[in-house]
Amino acid sequence: QVQLVESGGGLVQAGGSLRLSCAASGRTFRTYTMAWFRQAPGKEREFVAAVNWVGSNSYYADYTDSVKGRFTIFRDNAKDTLYLQMNSLKPEDTAVYYCSAGAKVTKKELQDEYDYWGRGTQVTVSS
Repeated sequence: QVQLVESGGGLVQAGGSLRLSCAASGRTFRTYTMAWFRQAPGKEREFVAAVNWVGSNSYYADYTDSVKGRFTIFRDNAKDTLYLQMNSLKPEDTAVYYCSAGAKVTKKELQDEYDYWGRGTQVTVSS
């Protein structure tokens, strides 16, 4: 059974940092695009960041503009874990953060292209 399980969320003051983790199990995701999305209260779920396999052991990362320079997405294939390091957090980063994985993602922002999803972890940033 394939599972993605997020952890690391919590309450933090503006300017603080959190590191989210997504533990994958049930299959190997080495060649999958893996991503983070988030959903703020009253809003639709939106793309945050993705790390894409480009062959061999090479990957590249993409970010939505609002988190560039503050968030870093990275993966540890040996541990089957995806991470999101979030620095300089702002109240507008408050949301439930979801981990996802897709085998044939062509447009990273499109949620329908992802095959697997976690249940999410809450991040709350106080002002």
